[in-house]
This record gives sequence, C-alpha cells and structure tokens, in this order.
Amino acid sequence: MVHTNSVKLTSLSSKGGCGCKIGPADLAEVIRMLPPATQNPDLLVGLDTSDDAGVYKLNDDLAIVQTVDFFTPIVDDPYSFGQVAAANAISDIYAMGGKPLTALNIVAFPIATLDKSILADILRGAADKLKEAGATLVGGHSIDDKEPKFGLAVTGLVHPKKVRTNAGAKPGDKLILTKPIGVGILTSSLKKGLLNQSEIDRVTQVMTTLNKKAAETMESFEVHACTDVTGFGLLGHSLEMAKGSDAGIRIIKEQVPILDRVRELAEQGVIPGGTKNNHAHIQGSVSFPENMDTIDQWILCDAVTSGGLLISVDGEDAEKLLSELHHVKVEAAIIGEVTDEHIGKIVVI
Repeated sequence: MVHTNSVKLTSLSSKGGCGCKIGPADLAEVIRMLPPATQNPDLLVGLDTSDDAGVYKLNDDLAIVQTVDFFTPIVDDPYSFGQVAAANAISDIYAMGGKPLTALNIVAFPIATLDKSILADILRGAADKLKEAGATLVGGHSIDDKEPKFGLAVTGLVHPKKVRTNAGAKPGDKLILTKPIGVGILTSSLKKGLLNQSEIDRVTQVMTTLNKKAAETMESFEVHACTDVTGFGLLGHSLEMAKGSDAGIRIIKEQVPILDRVRELAEQGVIPGGTKNNHAHIQGSVSFPENMDTIDQWILCDAVTSGGLLISVDGEDAEKLLSELHHVKVEAAIIGEVTDEHIGKIVVI
C-alpha cells in the first residue's frame, strides 16, 4: 500500500484537473445527438448557452443554482487537491451570481492500493474550502477506481432577477478577468518535475483561491454577463460569451495576466492536450494578429483549473469595479471589451 509521504498524485493519471475534460468540439457533437430538452418555464438557465450551472426558479424570490465538477489530481499534495477541486466546483455558483449552500462529495479512489489517509486529506481540504465559502457538506458518493478522481456537486441560491449568465454581454462593456491564466501549462510542468516549490505554491494558491470576493464585489455593479474561465481556456469561454450574447469580443493580449514562466515552459514544449484541443476548437471563430506566434495563441487557450471570473461590466463602471477588486486583493485586470462587430467571434489584438 502506498502511503501519503511517498505518493505523487499527478503520476496516477494521464491528465489533470480541468484538462481532463472532454474537449468542446467532441462534447458539442455528443450534445447534438440528444433530443431537445423538455421546455420548463421555471428553468431559467439550462443547456442552451453552455453556461456554468443550471438555474431553476422555485418562486418569484428564490432560485437554486446547481453544478457538478470533478477531475483527476492536478497537484501532488492530497489536501491541496481537495481544496482545488472544491474551489473549482464552487466557482460555478459564484459565476451565476449565486451563493453556495450545500455540497456533495464525488469520490473515485483506489482504496486497496493507496493509504486511506490520502483520501482523508483530500476530503479535509475540500471541507475546509467549503467552510471558507460558507457552504455545508451534506453527503456524497464514492467508488473504488484505480485512478483517483474527486469533485463536488454544489447547490446555491440566487434571486431570479439577479442571475448572471454568460449570455448578456453588451457592446460598450469592458471585460475584467479576476485570476491570471497559464495554470494548465504550469501544472503539466509540475507533473514533469519542472517547477520549484515556490512555483508550485504559487499556482496552487491561484487554484485554491475562491472567487467569493470577486463575486461579492461585482454584486453592486451593472454586470451584464459573467462566466468562470476553466477547462476550455480564456478564449473558449470568451467565445461562449460572444456567441451567447450575439456580440463580438476584443481581447487585448498584453493586458491578460499570465503566470510567471508560462511562456518559457510552453516554448520547451509543455503544452497540455486539452490546451491544444481548445486551440483547434476556436479556429475560424478567433482572429489573431499576424505577428502572434502559436505559443501565445496556445497560452490564451490554456486549459485552466479553478480559474477566475470573466466579468462583462458596463464600460463606465469598469475602472471603479477594478479598483474595488484590487482593494480586496483580487488579481483582476481589464483585458478587453464587447463590441457590435464580428458578432459571435473574438478578435485578439
């Protein structure tokens, strides 16, 4: 039996974190094979716009927000893995404008070959992150599986008239991103032993940070759309916003916050498969500058785990919202704008 101090969780799976998602093109192909969903007037947000969570109205003053997210290990430390998985799952609730209420653990674990204390540490990490979010663990489900996987199904609450979706961006809005990107490239580098401890700590800190402060700060502003940036990358999730909003999006590459060493490691060939899939998926819908090389394109498509919120806010409010985000120590930046040109597409400048 493998014990806590000798296991490298990332070595137990071929992919890690949100990089193990089924790619957007394959997922879209599968969904097209399904019959149309049954219409329900109380279903405020469903499958139509590839949003972060479902929203179902209970009455005129209350709706529930439901989401589920789980994945293979993204870091080696079990406690940190539990924290990352929990922060990532809860993020979908924040992206919809909701407050997390309850959660269910989803566990797949090789119980006969890994020490049970490893699973206990994963669950403890998730429990501590749920406590920080103010959510209550109410149960879960586990299976014996040779490849560890962990995540949560989370339920939140929101007022039906205060739901944020990825489909309401308006021309003139500014786009604010609340966490740096490059997580997929760094965590793949971690798996290959290319990061030192301070670099591991930095990317882990980004992933374990809740989007709670960002979500609470944006509540008092005229936010027209919001999504969280995860497995489909910055450009993939921005494209969903553009299509859902019937608008165009302009991304200013030099203003996008990127974690240290991401470019260097990408140049060494550390490009996750999920990142390459994302890049292939957005072809034809995103235009890049002629002088932008493939490395920079991949970075903008990098598969993120537990990323930040992408907020489309009225242009007149953007600087004030950014200032308030910085005041509560959120690593936010204005990275672009919404336009009435190139509808349903992205222009990177």
